[in-house]
Amino acid sequence: MSGRVLVGVKRVIDYAVKIRVKPDNSSVVTDGVKHSMNPFCEIAVEEAVKLKEKKLIKEVVAVSCGPQQAQETIRTALAMGADRGIHVEVSGKDYETLGPLQVSKIMAALAKKEEAQLVILGKQGTFASEVAFDGDKIKVVREIDGGLETIMISSPAVITADLRLNTPRYATLPNIMKAKKKKIANVKPADLGVDLTSRLEVLRVDEPPQREAGVKVETVDDLVSKLKDAGRL
Repeated sequence: MSGRVLVGVKRVIDYAVKIRVKPDNSSVVTDGVKHSMNPFCEIAVEEAVKLKEKKLIKEVVAVSCGPQQAQETIRTALAMGADRGIHVEVSGKDYETLGPLQVSKIMAALAKKEEAQLVILGKQGTFASEVAFDGDKIKVVREIDGGLETIMISSPAVITADLRLNTPRYATLPNIMKAKKKKIANVKPADLGVDLTSRLEVLRVDEPPQREAGVKVETVDDLVSKLKDAGRL
């Protein structure tokens, strides 16, 4: 296949940062908090770049929706080997209410505009653990309950990455410098004919309840007694 691959790259709070809820319970604290690319998006980028290195595709395009800072995430994808980027500029209230439906419409519009043969995203539903080309078909091994399932699909197609698909490479300093010269196109959702009106309303955001301390028991009888007292048996 000599086509184009679109890869979604999402800017999220860094996985090593402890997430805190705002005092008014409206959302989580993002100001002054380190952000990075979603780890599953890194896997998606790596897979797309590997496909290009095997000369199975001709171009990798990294796409991110969000405020100006989203360009930093796109630059990371470019440093990993993506050829160019598209920044769909969404800010303010629109960004706060941006949901999966709106993002999926944006990606669909871009896939059509860019004539993409393949769209690779972070973990959502396919759970691909292996991707290969077989003639004009795409072979995908995906994880299901109880084992692995192998499917053959035609392009254009959407694939989502599983943790076992690959190990993302680190962006080297020379590639980081090269990424600064690669192009990032700026578009707005309206340019793609996408309405960002949200159909969801966030009522409240709460931290998960604190885990209670464990209790050591000496015998099986003590364990059974404790479980009965707690109403678990």
